[in-house]
Amino acid sequence: MSSLSKSPAWLAFSSAVHTSPLTADSLRILPAVDLEVDLSTQRYSVAFEQASAALLNQQGFEAARKGLFAGEAINWTEKRAAWHTALRSEHPPAGVASAIKAEQERLANFVDLVNAQNLYRNVVHLGIGGSDWGPRLAVEALAGVSSRRTIRFASNVDAHAITGALDGLDPLDTLVIISSKSFTTTESLANAARAIEWFTANGVSEPLEHFVAVTANPAAARAFGIRDDRIFEFWDWVGGRYSLWSSIGLPIALGLGLNALNDMRRGAAEMDEHFLNAPIARNAPVQMALSAVANCSVLGYASFALCPYDARLRQLVPWLQQLEMESLGKATQIDGSTLDVPSSPAVWGMPGTDSQHTFFQWLHQDGKGAPVDFVLCAKPDHQHTRHHRLLIANCLAQRAALREGKSFEQALAAVSQTEKDPVLAAQLAQHRVHPGGRPSTLIVLPLLDAKQLGSLLALYEHKVFTEGVLWGINPFDQWGVEFGKRLAVDIEKSLDAEDSESAVSAFDPSTAHWIRRLATSADDSHAYERRREERIARGQPPEA
Repeated sequence: MSSLSKSPAWLAFSSAVHTSPLTADSLRILPAVDLEVDLSTQRYSVAFEQASAALLNQQGFEAARKGLFAGEAINWTEKRAAWHTALRSEHPPAGVASAIKAEQERLANFVDLVNAQNLYRNVVHLGIGGSDWGPRLAVEALAGVSSRRTIRFASNVDAHAITGALDGLDPLDTLVIISSKSFTTTESLANAARAIEWFTANGVSEPLEHFVAVTANPAAARAFGIRDDRIFEFWDWVGGRYSLWSSIGLPIALGLGLNALNDMRRGAAEMDEHFLNAPIARNAPVQMALSAVANCSVLGYASFALCPYDARLRQLVPWLQQLEMESLGKATQIDGSTLDVPSSPAVWGMPGTDSQHTFFQWLHQDGKGAPVDFVLCAKPDHQHTRHHRLLIANCLAQRAALREGKSFEQALAAVSQTEKDPVLAAQLAQHRVHPGGRPSTLIVLPLLDAKQLGSLLALYEHKVFTEGVLWGINPFDQWGVEFGKRLAVDIEKSLDAEDSESAVSAFDPSTAHWIRRLATSADDSHAYERRREERIARGQPPEA
């Protein structure tokens, strides 16, 4: 595995990519549960299909896929399973079935209880990364289904986030969820401490009675002061960015109903079956992964854009950014060698049609551009049919324009209609040339409901898993994130140290400079905190 680029299967795959056309002249649409994945404008040929199968075989795809569903330690750097598929299975594997079913029942009973007692009009969810993006996406995307409760999210450690989330809420009618796999997450615990102060300042004598925890470390949640019956557990074999299907989905159940969470699981489970059983040539996640690897590692595209043509899917972009870039943003293979082909494209984007007025100029006429994933719903959840026609028309038009481009001759013919000077017309025409030949994928949902959203998210999960197999990297760890967290702890200690010079001696000159420089601001903040606590103790408003 040391040299992927020199392996026989890779050489054949690379050759097939270069000789395969974009297949816009023929349809290549793969049904995936209720979704349709149109790969008609990605590189494809019989040779590509054959070379792809050989590459998957060389990289051990079948064994890896089997290991994923069997709960083997496919997260090899941490010696753990990555068993998120078990969380959404109707019949979880025997080894974990009782634990999964018990936690699902506990969560359902809690939701039923607070619903029956009409408790908590407001829910504030404190999590970050994988504990935040999935629930945030689902609650926003499916908000039209129900509005039983106001659900707010605070993830960033910046105090503006938690202050804004709590602003205007009634403390007596507010529940705070701390979602943290380790229950040591700096941002979530700092925001939880601020929320406790908020409850106390507003006359709530037992603020922790308004808290629940979702964690793989229940002992830490218990030590924090949260009651056992309000601690919902998941396990270390659930990766953070794959944890939506666990009790991390609690805000979905509280805001949209238990059925919404269960329907998301059902849609994801059906995509699991497709990924596990569909023939490779018709397997949507696998074929999306092969196209992505071809675009990045062979054709040299360093990024791809995600453009959901549905305003409700705005949060799909950061969700996928984390899934792709935290999973694949690494270059070390299983044997410790460095991957020797380009990998891990950057993910960026925003909903259409806003994106058209932001960065589509670059997509169309930059020298390289980037592939695009378009996501579209066939049916809207509103009665404004012309709006939806416009949305569909824009999505399909942008995709066609990226594929077809505009030649100099076509541009010149158009310009010459109004500019009669042939020299000037030729100059102006050059500005209207579109290279074309830009690859894209179109994913069409029949409509946006909980089941279809679950299928969509699982589709991307399995695409990312397959990319990891093809590149020989582990998509389930995140050591780069852990390194930065460790440094942040050390720097915070330095900001608070009495002997600032000895505290900064371990850092580079620039970091040391800014620790000294910004420690003053930290001191001012500490003084503010002391004044604030004193005002609370005197019964005065803390913000005065």
